[in-house]
Amino acid sequence: MSGYMGKLLVVDLTSGELVDEPLDANIAHDYVGGAGYAARFLYDELGPGIDPLGPENVLMFMTGPLVGTRAPSCGRHEVCAISPLTGIWGESNSGGFWGAELKFAGYDGIVVRGCSEKPVWLSIEEGKPPALHDASGLWGLDTYETQDRLRQELGDEKVRVASIGVAGENMVLYAAIMNDHGRAAGRTGMGAVMGSKKLKAIAVRGKQRVPLADKTLFSQTAKEAIRIVKDDISSQVYREMGTASFVDMSIMWGNMPNAYWSEPRFEEATNLSGVAMMETILTRPVPCYGCLVACGREVTLKETPYGVEVVDGPEYETVATLGSMLMVDDLAAVAYAGHLCNRHGLDTMSAGSAISLAYLLYERGFLGAGDTGGLPLRWGDIETAHTLLEMIARREGFGDVLAEGCQRIAARYGAEDLAVHVNGLEAAAHDPRALSGMALVYATSPRGACHMQGDMYSIDMGLTIPEVGIFPGGRFKTRGKAKVVARVQDWRTLYNSAIMCVFVNPTAPVLVRLLSAATGWSSDIVWWQRTGERIFNLKRAFNNRLGIQRGNDRLPERMLIPMSNGSRGRTPRMDMLLQEYYEERDWDWHTGKPSRERLISLGAPDIAGDLWDGA
Repeated sequence: MSGYMGKLLVVDLTSGELVDEPLDANIAHDYVGGAGYAARFLYDELGPGIDPLGPENVLMFMTGPLVGTRAPSCGRHEVCAISPLTGIWGESNSGGFWGAELKFAGYDGIVVRGCSEKPVWLSIEEGKPPALHDASGLWGLDTYETQDRLRQELGDEKVRVASIGVAGENMVLYAAIMNDHGRAAGRTGMGAVMGSKKLKAIAVRGKQRVPLADKTLFSQTAKEAIRIVKDDISSQVYREMGTASFVDMSIMWGNMPNAYWSEPRFEEATNLSGVAMMETILTRPVPCYGCLVACGREVTLKETPYGVEVVDGPEYETVATLGSMLMVDDLAAVAYAGHLCNRHGLDTMSAGSAISLAYLLYERGFLGAGDTGGLPLRWGDIETAHTLLEMIARREGFGDVLAEGCQRIAARYGAEDLAVHVNGLEAAAHDPRALSGMALVYATSPRGACHMQGDMYSIDMGLTIPEVGIFPGGRFKTRGKAKVVARVQDWRTLYNSAIMCVFVNPTAPVLVRLLSAATGWSSDIVWWQRTGERIFNLKRAFNNRLGIQRGNDRLPERMLIPMSNGSRGRTPRMDMLLQEYYEERDWDWHTGKPSRERLISLGAPDIAGDLWDGA
């Protein structure tokens, strides 16, 4: 198969058996790879009643046809399972080099079943049979120590390691899987699933090349894509200032949340910006595999009391959720908070949200010092947040409560209306009161309040992809917004299956040409956009089987309260937005399911039968 290595490694941790399984060519053709292939594979494997932290949950690591090629920013991988945080579709995307290295080792993906009785780690090295090893000596180590230890164990500094830290071992519901130092498969708790299986790490190394259907065309197109990305102003901004380049504009527009989505203005958040980072603690930009953008940061904390000199620096979501959400503007302290999350394997967005919700509950009297183990929780106190991150990772004291995520925290203290989440996943740091497109993205994303299943914040800020009908339409607009949101979701769903980083936009025709040259399949943009739509609707069907209905497509109450910041007192008109969205998607208004006719038209008649005949 062109674009693919042609096989998956199936690991049964209960029996210890490791087996190569051919990649399903039909699934690859219809669902591409990455999260698309995983969604189709897991749809056939998983259903209602499965404990996300039980041995019956299946954990998949997947690459796509562009991963490991010369296409720009295509070194990523997806990790998928039923999420322990949300109980629905779980998906997390990570950068770095691990995904490309897995393909070089000869595999498109890994399927992990069952549960080991004792901690183990997995090695996949070209020229050697994959093997499970005793990880008792690694259990309790942080993710950086684990990566270093396994490179030493295998005697190769180029080995790439994906591992959990103590948060995953303790099954914190938003535990991350870390690779290449600070790269994270962070969202939806895939690290907790890995920890429940007692799988500490996966080390990969190989030198194979990805086969291509048309090497000449692919090489020519990759060169064109690289030139476009290199010349793109957004790529240049990301390289200079990282994703925290969003901070200043986000403050101006009311997009960056403060004090757990509260009213207070916090202009001091400019101290957390990419410019501030560049002028103070930045040491160098850090790229992923094949990336010209290098939005990753390395920063110095040498002049701080934290006992570490150089760490992986924070990106926008981290400076927002562990900075402005806590009313903290100390960039070095926020960077250290991000470092603690990386070390222990915590999603910075969910961790920061859980802590800031706790600060709010403390302020409003829902909990007190007796609940927190004597810790006072006050806005602006980052040192207490550092302590809480350690407690969360180890599930110690009040940290055990925070490890459950915002939905459960709020329910515990009778403050459900204060929790900001959709279907259990804490919201990313883009306020839908400032950017109305994000309201629909959060409400309908297959994994909860996620900004990467459809980056409407980029579109509402000016990004255009005209060949697939994606145009900015005004950040407060309601009418006509649903059509653009659906197209963005479908297009980014294709990205997450290819897999290409969403921060690069080599134009739609060039991306499609890369996919066609890699796989030998269609060169028609509409065909590929429809493939993205098919995958998105499959994820919806997956969730419908797990109980998701129209009533789940909503925003939390706190996001519907007007504020006097850059959002100008506006709130999303969810009734109108959802009505238009359902019409655009052809989803049934009563059940929230994709219609039988739409699924059939998308080439998924079996899904239509499952969803409607089995109802």
